[in-house]
Amino acid sequence: MSETSTPPAAEPKVRLGGLRQVLITLFARLRFVAILGVIGLVIVKWDLLVAYYEKWTRSAGDVAAADPTTEYFCPMHPTIVRDTNKEKCPICFMPLSRRKKDPGGGAALPAGVVSRVQLSPYRVVLAGVRTAPVGYLPLTKEIATVGTVEFDERGLRHVAARVKGRIDRLGVNQTGQLVRTGDELAALYSPDLVVTVQNLLDARRSGNTQLERAARDRLVLWGIGADQAEQIVRGGRPITHLTVHSPTDGHVIRKYQTEGRYVDEGTPLYDVADLSTVWVQAQVYEDDLSFLPPAGHELPPEDRLPVAATTRAYPGESFAGTLSFLYPHVDQETRTLTVRFELANPGGRLKPGMTATVTLALPPGRLARAGGPASRFQLDGGNVLAVPETSVIDTGAMTLVYREASPGVFEGVRVALGPRMAGPGGAAYFPVFSGVAAGQSVVAAGSFLIDAETRLNPAAGSIYFGGSGGGQKSAAVRPSTPQDTAPEDGSGPGPSAPGGSHHTSQL
Repeated sequence: MSETSTPPAAEPKVRLGGLRQVLITLFARLRFVAILGVIGLVIVKWDLLVAYYEKWTRSAGDVAAADPTTEYFCPMHPTIVRDTNKEKCPICFMPLSRRKKDPGGGAALPAGVVSRVQLSPYRVVLAGVRTAPVGYLPLTKEIATVGTVEFDERGLRHVAARVKGRIDRLGVNQTGQLVRTGDELAALYSPDLVVTVQNLLDARRSGNTQLERAARDRLVLWGIGADQAEQIVRGGRPITHLTVHSPTDGHVIRKYQTEGRYVDEGTPLYDVADLSTVWVQAQVYEDDLSFLPPAGHELPPEDRLPVAATTRAYPGESFAGTLSFLYPHVDQETRTLTVRFELANPGGRLKPGMTATVTLALPPGRLARAGGPASRFQLDGGNVLAVPETSVIDTGAMTLVYREASPGVFEGVRVALGPRMAGPGGAAYFPVFSGVAAGQSVVAAGSFLIDAETRLNPAAGSIYFGGSGGGQKSAAVRPSTPQDTAPEDGSGPGPSAPGGSHHTSQL
């Protein structure tokens, strides 16, 4: 029986055939990977390849047909500027956006103008840019503060016993009771009163005028009037009780004694407060002191400033008053000056201890007469030249507004402004000292976006204004700007036609 065996010459052939099969498989896989790599590289560098292709295939006529008034720039890299849109940004490979060339050829900006930007009508609408005319408006400087309602110290009365005695009767026996001038507050039995009245009667009978005059004067000092003393003389009988009367109209804010108590001369009986007028003590920051009269004295009636006060107890109701007094010193901790407002209090509705918000409105004419920065107001019949608060950009180093030089062209103008003031409808305005003139238009909405476009962050400004050049169209905005047509090549949001409709609204 014989065994089956492989011939020795066949073994190398089998090994070579297996190695060949492995190499073929390996080369096939490497070729597949290479093809995928080439496809990926083409996808990644597609924009670059297209740009080179357009550059190599561009004819001389295309360059000659370029619009001499138009240029193309990269919104992400504003320093990249080209004459045609056939190229892309060599840094980010973004399509270039279109804009009008500077007619001045890069000439220096006029005095007072720190920047200039031109926006297409589409970008003006997309950014919500609105303009407002610079004009003369009826403005007031409002100073608002919160204070506490207090008693008018001039209306406080302290009622005390003027003679020794015993309280036999209290006409007002509770705190807070309303009293009128002359109302009986208390009746005191006083032996000294009996003796003095008897001396008066004896002096009258004996004809001793000097003793009679001394007795009458003592009775007057005790609160007995000349008419009452004359009645005592005519009656011929001494009185035993001294009646204490209210010296003013008001409320009893404190009662010291009870019936049956003995009191000495000077012993307190009542405190009565007249609430027909009240004070409001409040604090004003030292930054606002230049708008107020000099501190340290009570203001005469002709120099008092009108104020309006509101309280939480009566929302929507205003109480009229005046600024009557300014304290002579500023609190070093709070940096405020205490001021006093005097308010009429019909019906006693304002209660001491309540809080009140007081608003002081100063017209520009009065501020101008007071001197200081307000003397630079540009006035016209009591109105002041002003710009809206929303148009002002304060960089810290300077204050700017953006003026519309022509349709779609905005200039950043350095301005000098006065204090913030309230205008029609409560809107905030700033008086103009210099920089812009009446009749000019300034950006009232969107000024911060324009500032970002021109100076602070051009890339962010381009994104907000739709200047990225992605070729995207907004159906909600484009119909309102018929002259802003999108180019067929998709290079950007469209041309900025000179003098095209920019659809700004006058506030």
